Formats: sequence, C-alpha cells, structure tokens
Amino acid sequence: MESEIIPISTPMSLALVFTARPEARTRLRDFFSSHIRNRNTRRAYMEAVRQFAALCAELGISELEQVEAVHVAAFVERQLRTNSRPTVKQRLAALRMLFDWMVVGQVMASNPAHAVRGPKYTQKKGKTPVLTPEEARELLDAIDIASVVGLRDRALIGLMVYSFARVGAVLGMRVEDFFVQGRRGWVRLHEKGGKLHEMPTHHNLDHYLDAYIAAAGIADDRKEPLFRTTRARTGELTDHAMLQSDVWRMIRRRAADAGIATEIGCHSFRATGITAYLKNGGKLEIAQQMAAHESARTTGLYGRRADEISLDEVEKIGI
Repeated sequence: MESEIIPISTPMSLALVFTARPEARTRLRDFFSSHIRNRNTRRAYMEAVRQFAALCAELGISELEQVEAVHVAAFVERQLRTNSRPTVKQRLAALRMLFDWMVVGQVMASNPAHAVRGPKYTQKKGKTPVLTPEEARELLDAIDIASVVGLRDRALIGLMVYSFARVGAVLGMRVEDFFVQGRRGWVRLHEKGGKLHEMPTHHNLDHYLDAYIAAAGIADDRKEPLFRTTRARTGELTDHAMLQSDVWRMIRRRAADAGIATEIGCHSFRATGITAYLKNGGKLEIAQQMAAHESARTTGLYGRRADEISLDEVEKIGI
C-alpha cells in the first residue's frame, strides 16, 4: 500500500528533538504516514530527518524550539562533505517541508530552514546510462522467448522503451491496463503524483504484450498484476507483482547475455526511448506528454542527441 502507517515505535521515535513532546511526536507520525504519499520520497525524507536529528543530539538540542537557522546551515555543510549537491538539496527540502508541517500544526513558531540557502546545482544532461537504438534492438532480440519468463521480460523492457514509462508505473499495471481502443492497443500507466496516463502502443509493443499475456494465460485475470514473479526456478509465474529489485537483476542479466557493456538500469530504457524518438525527428513537447513530465526541461535531460555530436567532434583531434 502506498501510504502505510508509520508507527511511533519506529527508529524515528529515537529522534528526541522531534519526539520530546507528545504533540510533536504525533505530528511527526502524521507527516510520514499521511502527508508524504510516495514511498520512495518517504524513505528519503526519513533519512534526512534521521541525520538532522543525530546532529541535534550532538549539539545537545532536545526541543524543536531550540533549532535555529544556524543549526540547519551546519547540517547542510556537514552533508556536503559526504554527499552530492542534489542529495543535499533534497535533504534540505525535506527539513523545510517537515518544519512547515510543524508550524501549521502549531508545534513550532517559525521554520528555521527557510532562511538557509541550499547548494547551487545546475544539470544540463541526465546521468542515466542510455543504449543506442542498435543496442536496444540487440537486447530485445537476444531474449530467449521460448519460455513465458522470456516473453515477460521482453514485454516489460519493450514497454519501458516504447512508452517511456517509469519502472514503478510498469510494475503497478494490472492486466486490464493493456486494452484495445479504436482497433489498436493502449496502455494505462499510474505515474508519479497520482497521474493516470494513457497512450497508444507501438506495433512491436502490441506484439510483445499479446504474446506474453497469451503464453501466461492471464488474459482473464484483469485485476491481477501484469508482470509477475516466478516461483523459485520452476519458471512458473506467481500471482505476485515483480519488485523493482527483481527488474534490475533481470535487466543486468539480460544485458550480460546480449554482450552489452553499458551499466544500464531500470531507468535506462525510458531515456533510450526518448532519445530514439527525438533523434528520429520527434518533438520535445510531444515527448514530454508521452513521458508524463511536468516540464519539457526534464524531458530534455533524457535526450542524448548531443552525445553523438560531441563524439564526432572529439574524433577530430587527430593525434
């Protein structure tokens, strides 16, 4: 479930600065159990709060009223010694949001994190490893589709490539989320922020999904997970949805089998699909809609068309 209850008995309750008073403890619990809806965001924000609480403990701070901007600034400086700038910016954002929550709940009078500036960071190009269209084709063709597991893996990778879908949205799909409309296939994706995103399927993806569903015999299990785990080494599908860690291991295994040296992960296929689309004359604003991005700038980070230009220029260094 996306918003499981965070009990007071979790390690977070050891953070005395946030739990010294009953109202603060209750407010902290509600922040992580009901205010933060995304599981990954919750995990990251809890780590930020845990580390800030550890600093407060070192400084002898045991009440929220004692926290000042200088303490938050000290936290930022300490974080910069061991973490990347994006990570530090995220952790500062976590503290700002939590303190705002405490102020609204009248647990604190003001937010000490608002006065603290985070580190500057500008990103013009994404870091996600990307495959060339040829490599992506080789990977898909190298998958042994003699078994239902192979058909599943090809359909899963193909879905991320051809729909630009995040792995979380893919793993959240039910069988009914692949459907026919207007005589062609469509996929329904539950993206971040509660977005319901539907788009038509590429003809290759149509074939991949049809073949997998038919071989798995799950066409009538409309409310059940589309991509399922296997039972030990039997090759039989279970009723349980795959986890992101399952997909990552599968991708690494399939890449090795295809002889691909690039260290790809789950997000690589989203970037690969977007790059291929833009290189073939696709429009950035349409790619943004297909990827369900809030900003075209975010979509632009995935497109690696400039990589080939840069490589051509580097090769002109005739030494």
